[in-house]
Order: sequence, then structure tokens, then C-alpha cells
Amino acid sequence: MTISFLGLGRMGSILAAHLLDDGHDLVVWNRTPAAADDLGARGATVASSAADAIARSPIVVTALFGPDAVHEVILGGDATWQPGALWIDVSTVAPEDTRAFAGWASSKRIRYVHAPVIGTLGPARQRALGVPIGGAVADVEAAKEIVATWADSERLHVHATPAQAATEKLVANLALAIAMQGVTEALRLGAAEGLGVDAVLSALDRTMLGPMAAMKGAVVRSGDYTDTQFSADLLAKDVQLMMQTVHDPLPAAAAALGSLLAAQRAGHGDDDFSVIAQPRPRG
Repeated sequence: MTISFLGLGRMGSILAAHLLDDGHDLVVWNRTPAAADDLGARGATVASSAADAIARSPIVVTALFGPDAVHEVILGGDATWQPGALWIDVSTVAPEDTRAFAGWASSKRIRYVHAPVIGTLGPARQRALGVPIGGAVADVEAAKEIVATWADSERLHVHATPAQAATEKLVANLALAIAMQGVTEALRLGAAEGLGVDAVLSALDRTMLGPMAAMKGAVVRSGDYTDTQFSADLLAKDVQLMMQTVHDPLPAAAAALGSLLAAQRAGHGDDDFSVIAQPRPRG
């Protein structure tokens, strides 16, 4: 198939590479052109603009930073879409955003499917991501052939609406944020009475926070958060989307957001989200 892929960040570049590896004719575009260089060298066609990329293919995949980027690149763009084009949006957005995108797509006779990914770069490389997917039945069936490229088949969950797919993604990231916040607070509690990092992480083993402590323990021990699997910037954006979605309070998510925003203010937004566990400077 000929597929256009817009958005070549850490995750998008891996997903696009899988499509290229599987023999598809791939057209790529990224706001920062240099991000497309590697895929271009491997045989992908590098489009001169988002509109150029969209016009070239009957299937368009977007993996953009969030709803504002989708509005700017897609809804606010001037692209000429191919008749009956299938738009698969992988970007993490709020449920309400998917309703707006679906309405816009319908008005343009574009088939819209929302299929965000659940997981970090390691599972992405192994083609083992979770993928909630929602849209019209026939459109979802068509899109599944694409997203199956990077999905764990047992974690490919079909939903009746794009909004439900967006909600599953946010629920998963809620757990991620809160679990890391719990590990962070456990480290602070231990440090208050002289327990070192190893002692705290050992104490968390076989607790509800054990999986997160195991996942990020080596990073926390090293104190080096620059090997970013999922950035603090991205998780902060996602938590804000969660809080915009519900009317009831989300106090645990709010605590995690506070830690993520503090990391951003300290210049660590592009570091791995586990940077929130970094000890705070005393002042």
C-alpha cells in the first residue's frame, strides 16, 4: 500500500519504520525536516509539506504531539485529500477532540479512525504496543491492517467510537502517571529517615507499585533520565487532557501533574517522565 505518515517524533519514527520494513510505499513528513532523513535514506519519499504528503496517499497516519498539532496540521491545513481517504490518527487526544475530528472528516468525506498506542519505545520496537481503535466498523477493519503492524494482537481493542479509544489511552496513561508519582513519594518518604534508593525500591517489591519500581528502578538508581522512553512533556500533556475530560476531581492525577510541571520548569520536559523521582534541590 501507499501510506503517508505525518509526525516523526520518538514514537512516530518507529511506527513509520515498521511500515517501511513491511514493504509499503511510504511518504513521510515532519515539522522538523531533519527527522525524516533516516527514513528518506531507507527509501521513503520525503514530502515537502503536510499537504504534499496527504495528497500522495489514500491512507494517512498522523502521530502528532497532541490536539493542537492535529488542528494545525490537519484541520487547519489546505491539503487536497484523495477521494474516500482513510485517516488513522495515532496522536493522543481527548475524547472531545475525536468528536471534532470525526465531524470535520465526515464533512470532507474522509474516513476517520482513532488508534492511539499504549506503551513506550521498547514495546514499539518489538511491535508489541497496545492499540485501542475506534470508528465506523468498515473503517476500523481497514485501519486494523495498518495498526496491526505495531500492535500486540491480544492488546488490539476495538471500540464503537473514536472517543472510547481515546479514553482507553488516557486511562492507561493515568495509571502510568499515578504509579510513578507513588514511587516518587515512596522515595521521598524513605529519604526522610535515611532509607536509600535501593532500600525503598526493595520495599516496593511485591507491592502495587512494584511493577513501576521494577520498570524504572535502574533509571532512578543511575540518576540519568536522558534515555527518554516517554517524555515528561508528553505525559504532562496527557494528564491535562484527562483532567479536561472529567468533571469530578482526579486528585492523584493532579499530584502527578504537579510533579511533571515542576520537572518542566526545571528544564527536564524532554527527559523521561521518571525524572519526577529526581531528588528536589534543597534551598
